[in-house]
Amino acid sequence: MHEFLAQLVNGISLGGIYALIALGYTMVYGIIGLINFAHGDVYTLGSFFALTILTALGVSGELHGVALVVDVAIALIGAALLCGIVGVLIERLAYRRLRNAPRLAPLITAIGVSFILENIMQVWKGPSPVSFPAVVPNPSIAVAGVAIGAQQILLVGLAVVMMVGLQLFIHNTRLGRAMRATAQDRDAAQLMGININKTIMLTFLIGSALAGVAGFVSGVYYQSTWFFNGFGAGLKAFTAAVLGGIGNIGGAMLGGFLIGIIESFATWKFGGQWSNVTVFAILILVLVFRPSGLLGEAVFERA
Repeated sequence: MHEFLAQLVNGISLGGIYALIALGYTMVYGIIGLINFAHGDVYTLGSFFALTILTALGVSGELHGVALVVDVAIALIGAALLCGIVGVLIERLAYRRLRNAPRLAPLITAIGVSFILENIMQVWKGPSPVSFPAVVPNPSIAVAGVAIGAQQILLVGLAVVMMVGLQLFIHNTRLGRAMRATAQDRDAAQLMGININKTIMLTFLIGSALAGVAGFVSGVYYQSTWFFNGFGAGLKAFTAAVLGGIGNIGGAMLGGFLIGIIESFATWKFGGQWSNVTVFAILILVLVFRPSGLLGEAVFERA
């Protein structure tokens, strides 16, 4: 029982990272129907940006007190902002002109952007994994005999706060309503005076900023990062978005946590080499019976 609960905690923590990345996938798909394969690499960029900011601040180890709050906030917000800008640039330079092209063209472009980002990061930080400072202390508390670290609580808490904040933004602000209207019918939204370019740009900004947050927390959690991290994590996060019902923000969160839990238990029971097999086998099984994912079709408002 103890090991079961320990794996559950590990799975929820891992799922928090997948959920944060999956939100970006689901937002972009909900607005323009594009599977943005470069999104996983934006997540890796987030960890690189955070690492660079922490290095510039002279941080190389655990922080405490005011320094912990200030430096972590600067690194977190800085990584989110820079990733948001990268997302906007990708949309403006690579995707906008292809908005009305056959679906295969933006899809291939997204794969190309992914390779470009990976190679830029490889040149920037090298081909080997890079250490990330353990800036956040990690005392643990025992719940039902299972130790839960402060970093795990931070990770899951951030994922939930981001999802709730995103839901409130989409349902209670003018820009959020513009995003929902654009997702439902782009032409009608434009006729009603909504600036489509601005709305889509905002979607990339928010989705990429969330990937930046995920990059920072994964760096803190794993204490390392690598230029190729985004391939595996992005693929799992995209799977999470599909499992939950792509285009549905709540579904992306649910899918992220489920994928994390399934991967954790599969690694425990069958070994790490079978974790991907188990995850994708369950995904296929779910999609056979529910092709639109667990939470169905609600895209944004289609979600």
